[in-house]
Amino acid sequence: MRLFVGLGNPGAKYAHNRHNIGFAVVDEIARRHGFAPWRRRFQGETAEGTLDRERVVLLKPATFMNESGRAVQEAANFFKIAAGEIIVFQDELELPPGKVRVKVGGGIAGHNGLRSISSHIGNDYRRVRLGIGHPGIKELVHGHVLSDFAKSDRPWVEALCQAIADNAGLLATEKDSTFQNRVHLALQAKGFFDKGEGEK
Repeated sequence: MRLFVGLGNPGAKYAHNRHNIGFAVVDEIARRHGFAPWRRRFQGETAEGTLDRERVVLLKPATFMNESGRAVQEAANFFKIAAGEIIVFQDELELPPGKVRVKVGGGIAGHNGLRSISSHIGNDYRRVRLGIGHPGIKELVHGHVLSDFAKSDRPWVEALCQAIADNAGLLATEKDSTFQNRVHLALQAKGFFDKGEGEK
C-alpha cells in the first residue's frame, strides 16, 4: 500500500498557485485512474484506488502548507503506512519548469511542507520534486510560489500532470528512474524540452 501526498494550500484563492502543483498532480491521478470520490478526513481529503495492482491512497492536506505533516501522520498511522511507502509531490524552486526528480530523504531546501512532514514522520519518505523555476532573487521567492502560474505556463503544467498520472504506477511499484525518464520523454515529445536534452 502507498500513500501519495500532494502538497498545496486549501481554498480557491490558492488553487492555481505554483505552490499547489502537488494538488494538481494528485487530482489528475485520481481522475485518470478512476479513484473513488474525494472525502474529507485526516485533516485533509483522500481518494482511494489502485495503480499497477498496488493499493494507493491519495491525500491533499487541508492544514495549509506549513502544517502538512499533521495530515500525513494521521493518514499514515490509520493505514499503518511506513515513511518509505509515502510519496510526496512538491513544488521545487531549484529545478527548471517541468523537470521532475525523485529522491528519498535528503534536505528540505526551505520547503515548509517538507519541514512539517519530516518533523512528524521522519525523513525517509520519497519526494517527487516538480520544477517550477526560481525567480532569480531570494526576496522574490515567497511571491513566486504563492502566485498563479502564468497563462503561458499552463500547457506544460497540464502536460506534466498528465505524464505523471500516466506513469504513476511506476512510482507505486518503486520504479523511480523509469518514472522520471518516461515523464521527461512525454514532455519532450510535446515540445517542452529540446530534442536530445538528456537527464541531468
